[in-house]
Amino acid sequence: MKRINNMAGDSLREQTRTYISDKDKKKLSRSILSSVAALVFFGAGYLFSRIWPEQTVIAELVYLISVLIIGIPVAATAVRGFLKKDVGAAMEILVTIAMVVSVLDGQFIVAILIPIILTVVHFFEEKSIMGGRDAIEGLKKMQADTALLVENGEEREVDAKSLRVGDVISVKPGMGLPIDGAVIAGESNMDQKSLTGESLPKTVGVGDKVYAGTTNIDGLLTVQVEKAYVDTSFNRIVKLLETAENMTLPETKLVDRFMLYYIPIVLVIATLIWLFSKDISKAIAVLVVSCPCGYMLVSSAPVVAALGTASKRGVLIKNPAFIETLTDADCFVFDKTGTITGGTLEAVDMKLFGASDEQELLTAAAAVAHGSLHPTSKSVMRLCAKLDYDKDYTITEVAGNGVTGEKDGGRIILGNDRFLRSLGVEPPCENAAEGSTSWVVKDGDVLGYIVFRDVLRDDVEQTFAALRTLGVKKISVLTGDNRVEASRIAESISADEMFCELLPEQKLEKIREAKKEYRVATVGDGINDSLALNESDVGIAMGAMGSDTAIQSADISLMNNSLMNLPFTVLLARKTKEIIYQNIIIAFLTSFLMIFLAACGVVTPILGAFLHNIGAFIVLFNSARIVRGKYDS
Repeated sequence: MKRINNMAGDSLREQTRTYISDKDKKKLSRSILSSVAALVFFGAGYLFSRIWPEQTVIAELVYLISVLIIGIPVAATAVRGFLKKDVGAAMEILVTIAMVVSVLDGQFIVAILIPIILTVVHFFEEKSIMGGRDAIEGLKKMQADTALLVENGEEREVDAKSLRVGDVISVKPGMGLPIDGAVIAGESNMDQKSLTGESLPKTVGVGDKVYAGTTNIDGLLTVQVEKAYVDTSFNRIVKLLETAENMTLPETKLVDRFMLYYIPIVLVIATLIWLFSKDISKAIAVLVVSCPCGYMLVSSAPVVAALGTASKRGVLIKNPAFIETLTDADCFVFDKTGTITGGTLEAVDMKLFGASDEQELLTAAAAVAHGSLHPTSKSVMRLCAKLDYDKDYTITEVAGNGVTGEKDGGRIILGNDRFLRSLGVEPPCENAAEGSTSWVVKDGDVLGYIVFRDVLRDDVEQTFAALRTLGVKKISVLTGDNRVEASRIAESISADEMFCELLPEQKLEKIREAKKEYRVATVGDGINDSLALNESDVGIAMGAMGSDTAIQSADISLMNNSLMNLPFTVLLARKTKEIIYQNIIIAFLTSFLMIFLAACGVVTPILGAFLHNIGAFIVLFNSARIVRGKYDS
């Protein structure tokens, strides 16, 4: 028996290419084991009845043992499901009733073969599930499980799970990254399509972030670990995808409510057929073909397919709003910096006040900017890449305003003029430069300011046009920048509204106002926009790779910076919802057709065991159209 169990496990591991959960694998393995054991007793009973046909009692006893082997696990699941009112156990309940009726009528062969055939059919059904789980489980395999730890100038291979923050690893060409970290030596091209969906590699060098699940293409890198193996952005993404697989949709609740009445309806139909036809085989066939596999897949199969399709484009979906709300969204609200603009600010001007030279201004700014993810801070760090600066300040970031650093009673401030005034520092002049202005104050002395300018993404207008084609009525842009910079951007885009000089709380109010009239989708970088993303009907984080804040605060995260992923996601949502409704109709029609054929005697109980899954397979193939679909608006 142990050998048979091992064979069942091997069969699951080697022959199926579906990535079902460990729990489902164990359940299927047990089903295969019990089926094999039941077949052994069935064969023994059949041979006994042929050799000694007069010994019917013994043959029936052997058949009964076979029924118990295959039937007890099914019956146990049925009882648990009935007591818990679990609609997912509807198939087991109907099969158990069919088996009991068959045994009482002396149809032992039918009672044995029905659950065995169902197990075989479900085995092939699991093999047929398309793409979604493959994408999720395939994604898991992209995170390397070993690393080359560098200690005392020597490398040694270690389990990636043993790495700690601050460790240094060597990443050679062709190796995958097991952790999130920062490059401290070397330069290379990184294949990031597993996370971003972008086929072009990204060049990284000293100071750049690199992420688990990506692959080093050609150069030798030395990387300092910034997150443990289990805390990487990659791992968080996989966990969110797995959670999203089980998302509950309104359509699913509709089917679940129907399933509460489905079993009683089927039992009534089977009983009436038996009473009128006097043929219990027809009633048994009705019970068998009524097993609701198709109903169980009407929404789960499309959602899994949509998740797989989205992940290949670098779109992470973790909220049911993807299906319901995004389909009907008629107002898109965009943050400016890092969303419709590249977020890579360039310094266009500097003005010195208390600083003796530009280096003094920049090193003071870098002392606090290195602890911030805001685009302005990142731009400061690019300016200071070759400068030495103090890294010992305790840094506090105030979203939408700036950053402060405290050390030994001293303080550095990096932020806009509004932020300075809130901290009791009056800027020495009103700046009207065309760009984002960051003042630098050290120990109360205003050192000067740096002016940055952002540029629009190439696909902004294409995206706005595509959204309007999809029926979006209003497009708004929100920014904390000054009026001069906001006006410059507004002249270059076709947004319906542009609001400037907004704090995060004020952006939140704009979202609330829009929600009174529209279904609102908000798109932001997830760093300063978490309030707005949470408040909107559906929040979309742009360029979220490496940002835990973006991943956690948004319903949908775009891991790359392609704005055209927005119309793609809207189209995907609409297609998924359309497929779900089609699946509901398919499941109903095929179920009623099979019940009709069983009632007419066309489908026998054994044939019904083979055919009852027709609805499920049609639902699966219909759902697979999501994977093959075209989503260019």
